[in-house]
Amino acid sequence: MNRIDKKFSELKSRKTPAFIPFITAGDPDLPTTRELILEFEKKGADLIELGIPFSDTIADGPVIQASYYRTLLNGVKVSHILEMVSELRKKSEIPIVAMVSYSTVYKIGYQSFVEKAVNAGLDGLTIPDLPVEENSEIFEIAKSKDFKIVCFIAPTTTDQRISLITQKSQGFLYYIAVVGITGMRDSLPDDVVQNIRKIKQMTNTPIAVGFGVSSPAQAKLIGKTADGVIVGSAIVKEIERYAKDSREVLLRSVGGFVGELILGAKG
Repeated sequence: MNRIDKKFSELKSRKTPAFIPFITAGDPDLPTTRELILEFEKKGADLIELGIPFSDTIADGPVIQASYYRTLLNGVKVSHILEMVSELRKKSEIPIVAMVSYSTVYKIGYQSFVEKAVNAGLDGLTIPDLPVEENSEIFEIAKSKDFKIVCFIAPTTTDQRISLITQKSQGFLYYIAVVGITGMRDSLPDDVVQNIRKIKQMTNTPIAVGFGVSSPAQAKLIGKTADGVIVGSAIVKEIERYAKDSREVLLRSVGGFVGELILGAKG
């Protein structure tokens, strides 16, 4: 069984939502990324969303864009990230989903990318710029490897299209809480809980919510209804804040912040 399915099944039996931190692979460097994942797991994170940097960001706001830029300047490549994941697997079985641009996957090739990802120890992909209507080929390749392609649903997605997406998404569904790009928000839309409940009536696939979730209080709100809570920009901002300190200080500080978010999501 894929690690993602196993984790959501375990959490469902415990009646608790998954907490899924997003971090950029290689920010500030790959050894620190590896240690951050281990630290987040110690704090109680359930899955990891790992951003693979790309020069032309698709849905990312300024905080994540800046982290991608820093990482690309340091020469981090997909092969380096996969090597880091492979090394991490010697110490951890936490499920990891990579967020990657379609361009990156296409350049390497569907079959080759999925095989390399599986061999390294990744459990799935989110590809924000690949419409569900056009993902059949990579979907079938991934399915044959028990590798998950996670699809997105936005607040503006029609019921008809939600039905199509829920039929195809694997592992979990990624519900985008806000209209727009990633980033920290002072508040979430009033209809977010209502929308999650509506989608739950259309599918048994777990629903994780991201984009805009940035505080323990917001994580608590989402965690009461959704199957997973995703926080990205707020965590990446904390990594940037402590990037010039020692790795020990960065791990302790960012780990403490993530611990607070986890307590909120599961409280």
